[in-house]
Formats: sequence, C-alpha cells, structure tokens
Amino acid sequence: MKISGYEDLRVQRTISSIYKAFEQLICEKEYSKITVKELSELAQINKKTFYRYYPTLDDLLTEMQAKYAEAYLEEVKEFQYPRDLAKSVRTFFTYSASQGKAYDRITSSAGGGYVGIRQQMIDNVMNSTWGESREFNLMEDWQKTVLLNFVEQTGLNIYKQWVNQGKHEPLEKVIESAILLMQGGVDNFLKQNK
Repeated sequence: MKISGYEDLRVQRTISSIYKAFEQLICEKEYSKITVKELSELAQINKKTFYRYYPTLDDLLTEMQAKYAEAYLEEVKEFQYPRDLAKSVRTFFTYSASQGKAYDRITSSAGGGYVGIRQQMIDNVMNSTWGESREFNLMEDWQKTVLLNFVEQTGLNIYKQWVNQGKHEPLEKVIESAILLMQGGVDNFLKQNK
C-alpha cells in the first residue's frame, strides 16, 4: 500500500510495522520461507490486517522494490547518459551501501523469490535512465540490449561481490574499480558503434 501521508496515524504505524517485520525476516531467512502468519506476529498485527493492505507477500516485496527504485531514480534524475555514467555508478554504490541489510539481501541473492522482482526494478531503472539518452536511442535494438546488459550486470555483480565478501574493501576503492571497468567498456563500445 503506497502511503500518501494523509492516512490515519494508525495506518501509518501499521504499514511501518509490516515493513520493519518484513525487513527483519528477509535478513533472517530465505524469501520462500517467510509466511504471512510469521510476519503478522512479528509486526504485532492480525493476519487479516496484513491482507487489508497487501494481497500477498509478493505485493509487499514489489512495493518495497519500487520504493528502492523510486528513491534511486530521484538521485539520478538529472543525469544524462552516457555522459554521466561515472556519476551514476558512484550514486548506485553509495545509495545501495546506505540501504541496509534487507536491501543487500534482496540485491545480492543469487536465486529465490527476489530475482524476478529485482529484475523488474532494474529494468525500470535502466529504462528511466538510459532510455532517455539520445545517443542510446540511435543504436540498433541488439546494441541497446548489449549495452544495458553490460552496465546492469557489471554494476550489480561488483556490488554483489562486495556484499558477499563482507564489504571488506573500502567502498571508494570498489566504486573506482567499477567506474574504470564500466566507463572503459561503455566508451569503447560507443566508439565502435558510431
């Protein structure tokens, strides 16, 4: 349920409790093992109350992912692609690193229930950013697909690796490496395809 800010304070508290409980469960177990009963107990609400706001756990997860995407898109809304790729990569890493364990679990999960919904979020971000690029839109469809897959997978895989290895490397070092790799790859690809 998307909160507009005009809801009753009790509704706002209920939604907040659901989110907190869901994030806690995401950090503790696989998505497929989370139940509405368990989430409701942790949020200290009745199951019927959960269903009043969300038909399924997938709907709650979809809404959570949409909020992550919306907040990230707000940060990159003025960027122009490919010119601002380095700024975008930096923003992706700093934004992602600030979101907490549940976000990391969703983003870094190799399988399970997060993959499809995570891909929807990624597609939304890529279409909202690169889709606005004049240079990108002049490419053939197969070239667009290659470029987006490279940017998406490279950034995501570097972030996943950093998270899965315990975030031992300084974030700035990881960002610099990601920018070097991604900017070089994109620049060379664009030169080749002019």
